[in-house]
Amino acid sequence: MSSDVFFMDARSDSADTSLIAKAITVFDAAGLDGLISPGDVVAIKVHCGEWNSSAYLRPVYARAIADRVKELGGRPFVCDTTTLTYGPYSSRSTELDLLLTAERNGYTSATLGCPFIVADGYIGTSDYRVDIPEGYLLKEAYVAQAIAAADVLIALTHFKGHGMGVIGGALKNLGIGAQSKRGKFNVHMGGHPKYGVGAAVKFNPDAFAGKENDSEWELIEDVCPLDLFKITDDGKIEWDRGRCITCLGCLGVMNPRGIFEPSQEMFDATDIAIGDAALGVVKTVPKVGFVTIAVDVSPKCDCAGFSDVPIVPHIGVFASTDPVAIDQACVDKVTEAPGIPGSLSEEMGVEGAGERKFDLAGAAIEGLSEQTTINTGVVNGLGTRDYVLHVVDPVGGERFRFGYDRRPTRQRFSRLFEKFQPFPFDRHDGHGYDRLPEVDIDALKPHDGPKVGTHSHAAYHGDGTSHRPANGRGNVWHPGEEGTPSKSQTRTHEH
Repeated sequence: MSSDVFFMDARSDSADTSLIAKAITVFDAAGLDGLISPGDVVAIKVHCGEWNSSAYLRPVYARAIADRVKELGGRPFVCDTTTLTYGPYSSRSTELDLLLTAERNGYTSATLGCPFIVADGYIGTSDYRVDIPEGYLLKEAYVAQAIAAADVLIALTHFKGHGMGVIGGALKNLGIGAQSKRGKFNVHMGGHPKYGVGAAVKFNPDAFAGKENDSEWELIEDVCPLDLFKITDDGKIEWDRGRCITCLGCLGVMNPRGIFEPSQEMFDATDIAIGDAALGVVKTVPKVGFVTIAVDVSPKCDCAGFSDVPIVPHIGVFASTDPVAIDQACVDKVTEAPGIPGSLSEEMGVEGAGERKFDLAGAAIEGLSEQTTINTGVVNGLGTRDYVLHVVDPVGGERFRFGYDRRPTRQRFSRLFEKFQPFPFDRHDGHGYDRLPEVDIDALKPHDGPKVGTHSHAAYHGDGTSHRPANGRGNVWHPGEEGTPSKSQTRTHEH
């Protein structure tokens, strides 16, 4: 059986075709409005963006969904979860850090119109364990507590690439983003006897150049929260790899130095685990829907502290109740699209329409597949790759007008303009402002530069004549104005 995916492209020329309006339009078209009953607590799961990331979804998308939830009688909150350390200077690993990063990126209760919550608590241990016997690799998942407690979950996803997951879509938003920190260790193969960092990566201690040749050598020790790396007095690296929990904080320090050689198998296993953990979320929350915004399709995830040039143009907005189908639809649309010149898709030679983009332009190492997580979701019963794409028509501008005052202009402003008239009718014979009656407009339109001279102290008419006061100084007035120019009728040219 196939699933329904609802889609609107990224073009816009009216209020009801703005991407924000389209997000609500596909939300309703997919029947996600029917998931929400009066009084339901609704978690809207977003990626709030890393510190200095810029491609993450603007908060207005979450605000629009939250407003729609409130119209339906629901009680929304927007949420994200704490991360693993991922590096020596993490910015979302605690609730405090995540809130500060989210606020910097615009995710606050004021902008969202509802609370912003760190769903797994201060350090990431507030969660709910769920059995997933159907899982291909994982047999349990740890869902962030606030998400697990919700009546409805709306996964609001920015579709993009991902260094480890290859694609960052709806499945990743659940399989990593909706997991607690405890759950993220599970998904990233922490402690796994074959696929964890401690077991899987090739360790080359001789690649360390020595303290005297590495000005940042202390990072090698400081990157590990369990203090598993030591630099000995004779400049050797010791690693207690058996205790490694795969926080991933060391990879960005070790890989560039050649001390670690990445393991493709570890990455592949994580991509499978993402699909299994996503199933754990769907089994936990009674009702789940998906809205995916495929714009600013950056090659790497919003969890990177930067955002590269998008690899394809804006694609559009999707909605479904099947996370597998919606991710497959997004992948297919990106495959169909041409790559953006100068982007990583061109650099990797996959810029052609019809070429798979993310295997090379998304993945951190070659050999990963953009289909691994999606295929896992098929095998474990979470969803299907087969879908029917329904192209949704706009519903009309009336629905998306400014919601706080829907009166037309005359009703809103006639009385206000009588009391506080903003146009100065009493000046310049009712024309209001000191302006020339006519100028040569066409003279300033040529692409090779203006076709009139530059005279900083002269006011020009359309016939090329100017009016300069006899003293050559700054006060300029125009024929037709009565009497000596008043202060309000003059302008002073600064020298």
